[in-house]
Amino acid sequence: MFSKFRKKMNDPAFKKKFWIYTAVMAIFWAKMSIVQGGIFTLDIENANEAAILAFNPISSIFLLFGVGILLAGRKGLLASYILGSVLLYVNVLFYREYHDFLTIPMLGQAANLAGLGGSITKILAVTDIFLFVDVFVAVFLLFYLKPARLQSFVPKRKEGLILAVIAIPLFLVNLGWAQTERTELLQRAFDRNMLVKYIGVLNFHAYDIVLQGQTEAKKTFADSNELVPVLNYLNEKETEPNSEMTGVAEGKNVILLSLESTQTFVVDNTLNGEELTPYFNDLKEEGAYFSNFYHQVKQGRTSDSEFLLDNSLYGLNRGAAFFTHSGNEYEATPEVLGEKGYTSSTMHANDETFWNRNVMYESLGYDEYYSKKDFDVTEEKSYGWGYLDEYFFSDALEKMEQMEQPFYNKMITLTNHHPFTLPEDKKFIKEGDTSSTTLNRYFQTIRYQDEALKQFVEKFKKSDLYEDTILVIYGDHFGISENHQQAMGEYLDKDINAYEQFQLQRVPLLMIGEGIEPKEHDTVGGQIDLRPTIMNLLGVEDENPIQFGQDLFSKDRREMMITRDGDFANEEYVGVKGSCFDRETGEKVEGEACASGFKEAEEELALSDSVVYGDLLRYLDQTELIEEKDSSEQQE
Repeated sequence: MFSKFRKKMNDPAFKKKFWIYTAVMAIFWAKMSIVQGGIFTLDIENANEAAILAFNPISSIFLLFGVGILLAGRKGLLASYILGSVLLYVNVLFYREYHDFLTIPMLGQAANLAGLGGSITKILAVTDIFLFVDVFVAVFLLFYLKPARLQSFVPKRKEGLILAVIAIPLFLVNLGWAQTERTELLQRAFDRNMLVKYIGVLNFHAYDIVLQGQTEAKKTFADSNELVPVLNYLNEKETEPNSEMTGVAEGKNVILLSLESTQTFVVDNTLNGEELTPYFNDLKEEGAYFSNFYHQVKQGRTSDSEFLLDNSLYGLNRGAAFFTHSGNEYEATPEVLGEKGYTSSTMHANDETFWNRNVMYESLGYDEYYSKKDFDVTEEKSYGWGYLDEYFFSDALEKMEQMEQPFYNKMITLTNHHPFTLPEDKKFIKEGDTSSTTLNRYFQTIRYQDEALKQFVEKFKKSDLYEDTILVIYGDHFGISENHQQAMGEYLDKDINAYEQFQLQRVPLLMIGEGIEPKEHDTVGGQIDLRPTIMNLLGVEDENPIQFGQDLFSKDRREMMITRDGDFANEEYVGVKGSCFDRETGEKVEGEACASGFKEAEEELALSDSVVYGDLLRYLDQTELIEEKDSSEQQE
């Protein structure tokens, strides 16, 4: 066999083919290595991880090019090269914006790209052209090099099959090697940075396809029995809401104000001696302010925060439930309140189809959706992402004054959105002077948002609605990603380690209304706690038992906030990516102090996912009937 292979290698035509294959693969490997090692921030910790990162593109290259040749020969090889290049570049853009990697569910949200506008141009770079120079080299090698013109380079389909088959043992070697650094690697699908570091971005996408297939199967084969462990878990974790706060806002309207990209670090903070949020700093003295309240979103961003708010379920780790599971059956807040005589609405001056809201809001039970077409959106009143907040607030208040009461209305702001730009006459503070232009502009849009908020709240206080309404103001998600840690460190004058980055995920929460005592609360909580808190204030008995949040005012509540990544914060500790920190001091804690917290986070996220992926709420009535039957049989 060896002599046969040696004879084959001595054949001039085979030699040319072999070296062209090798050259094309080597060029693509070099590009993947540059992207993975130089553009993505994968936190290489030792020489072994660096070696794994260099090795992991190989199996995916064999698979990609092998399938291309198998399907269409030389043209298929070039097509697969171009496809791989485009996929790499899309991930580069996505990573710059979100510090995350594209997933299959996110591809279904391509409609959102139409609304990105200036945000896309801000994440493009002139140097990106160099990521496609190699494509022209590949075209030359495959179609214009002399041997190719002489038709001596004709890839055979069986050669493509051989390459694809070789990819399998190469990947198994890669996986086994990677698991010397991280055991049970493929079980950590929530940590995409880790997966890409160890198996490579293209292999990650192949694995993501497998995960998507499993996800689709979960709903198909789900049954009511899967609700049992969820109900058992929630029963064990259940705590009583604060009885003193029960019904203090009974029959009152609810206005929910979701502040785009607003993080807690701007509250009570300054830039060049000027307050960033002077109005909010004063306003929080008028209500219940929660200083240890965190966002819990992932790829769905604002839509995830809405999902958490209305369902007290976690959003998904891949994609957004607003897209992937808009057809599920939910017993969301608008539907429950509708049965109590409330009208429900939501307001966002963007296209009605953005984040698939027009479909999802109907599933959640909203009576009315006020989108861009329902506001007086003109070019003079718009900038960046669209309708400026001050005009949105003014229009929204007019609409609410005409609503049938009591109502439940959610408002979502727009101006404080990446890339954080404003017209000159709306800049009420100078730009920052950090190394990040994004952060520098963010200070200005935050200051503008605070001014718009002032106009809205002061006008709202003078309206007939004020006495009969509770106002809930909260941040929807982070605005400044991990990509700007250096600049954040410059501004805050501290090193932004894993603990500090975690603390930057806090967002403001303020509740104002009659019966709500003005007070700062330091209880640890998150957006998943909003629904049970609001329901208790309204005195509404929420009969949906599938909720993972707890009343933020409860004196014996479980102080536990879980992120979509499986990290957590509780009374004593903050657990981030396997590391443990003292919550108060930020000092690293050795030993197993956070082990139980990580275990609880993993279990809770898995149970919530089972509800969403399996569409298990459709079985809630059946489960209740079974429970009632069992109960009656026991009585007999």
